[in-house]
Amino acid sequence: MARIYISVGSNIDPAHYLRQANVALTRALGELTLSPVYQSEAVGFEGEHFLNMVIGADTDLAIEELVSLLKQIELDNGRKPGAKKFSARTLDLDLLLYDDVVCSSPIELPRAEILHNAFVLWPLADVAPTRCHPLNGTRFNALWSQFDKPSQRLWPVDFVWDSESQTQ
Repeated sequence: MARIYISVGSNIDPAHYLRQANVALTRALGELTLSPVYQSEAVGFEGEHFLNMVIGADTDLAIEELVSLLKQIELDNGRKPGAKKFSARTLDLDLLLYDDVVCSSPIELPRAEILHNAFVLWPLADVAPTRCHPLNGTRFNALWSQFDKPSQRLWPVDFVWDSESQTQ
């Protein structure tokens, strides 16, 4: 059983799609550990603000199977295949960590964005504060405390998981 962490983001009807991700990932993986939800400005393009979070789970799926599952959930939720990297999206699911695996294929693990994007590192530090980065051995809460926070705007939001309610 591997402990995994998945970055979740959306800037098209983001509250709806975060809820959809939670439902689909719970169905596929079972019990989830949810970070708080954060809002951030779009990075790399002009666009609506994103809602972001990190989800932790345990799985018996191989990395390849898990990546396929995440891509299918994105497609099932309106993600356009072949869309530009820096563009608006209904749902973005990125595998950040798979235990302490370090690899470049079928995807890069650990994901480089952990060290460069506040919208990934802060929620990861929330759900796995004492877990260490597989390459540099530093705990995620320490990496977050050292992060250049003024470089990226990010703020926590009150998020209501009940789909009948409104967020913000």
